[in-house]
Amino acid sequence: MVAAVLDRPTLVLNRNWQPVGVATVARSLVKVWNETARIVDPADYQQYDWSDWALLQPEDGDPFIRTQRLRLRVPEVITLTNYDRLPTNSVTFSRRNVFKRDRFTCQYCHQQPGSEELTIDHVIPRSQGGASTWENCVLACIECNARKADRTPEQARMPLRHQPTRPVWRPLYGSHGVRINSWSKFVSEAYWNVELES
Repeated sequence: MVAAVLDRPTLVLNRNWQPVGVATVARSLVKVWNETARIVDPADYQQYDWSDWALLQPEDGDPFIRTQRLRLRVPEVITLTNYDRLPTNSVTFSRRNVFKRDRFTCQYCHQQPGSEELTIDHVIPRSQGGASTWENCVLACIECNARKADRTPEQARMPLRHQPTRPVWRPLYGSHGVRINSWSKFVSEAYWNVELES
């Protein structure tokens, strides 16, 4: 139970209060302990250092960490004390990220059969010089992939629903699908559209 609470996500803001990432509760608390971050209470935007935060009692139903001496509230948002830039990361090309970019949807028939029934298809087949890149790989259900075979979409008369592109990295790509309501005060809706690992 404690491990699950320590692995929960915490929104990380830079000192200008722009979202720059997501960290586990454990990592966030270490940052606060080391004085490289402060906890932000989303209710009133008040900031807390370690000693101030340790004095607050968790509300009924709120997650907390129990130590020998106290029950420590789980932070949902922290702000870094010295970091004011936005990251310039790019999204790693990986099977997992292609699934997320294409929203577990076949790009030919637009069905969502489940991850076991989906595969990565090369738009321009490798036998015709196609590479494994963001711009040449899409999700396809097993049936569509078999029907398209070793042809381009034009050759197979199977138009793509969307042209594949490299996704834009957003700070919340590491949030693993978890959405914490209080984050909406700090994060625009656009950040929730796609979640990818960087």
